[in-house]
Amino acid sequence: MFLSRRTAPRLSVGEAYSRTRGDRPGAVLLDVREAPEWSAGHAPGAVHVALTALVAGAPLPQAAQELPLVVICRSGRRSQRAAQLLVERGAEAVDVEGGMNAWASAGYPVVDERGNSGRIA
Repeated sequence: MFLSRRTAPRLSVGEAYSRTRGDRPGAVLLDVREAPEWSAGHAPGAVHVALTALVAGAPLPQAAQELPLVVICRSGRRSQRAAQLLVERGAEAVDVEGGMNAWASAGYPVVDERGNSGRIA
C-alpha cells in the first residue's frame, strides 16, 4: 500500500510579500524562529510562534487561525519543517524559500520588538 504525504509548497519572497501585505492580506505571515531572533528583527505584522513550540504541540496564535499561513524563518529550513507539520495538522500552509534573509535582501522592511529598524539574527 502506498501512502502519500501532502507536502507544503514553497513561495518566493516576492510571492510571500504580496500575499501577506496590504489592507486586506490573503494570508498571515507566521515567523517560526526562536524568541531572540524574532526580537532582533521580523517582518512588520508577522505573527510569532517558535518551531520548537509547534513541535511540542503549542496551538497557533489567534491571529494565525483566521487565514492561510505563509511560514518564514531565517533561511527556509525551519519554516519548511513547520509548514509541513501544519499541513499534516490540516492547516493551509506554505513556506518561504530563503526566509528572512531573502526578505531583507529583497529590501522588505524588518523591525525589532520595539518597531525600530531590525536585523536578521
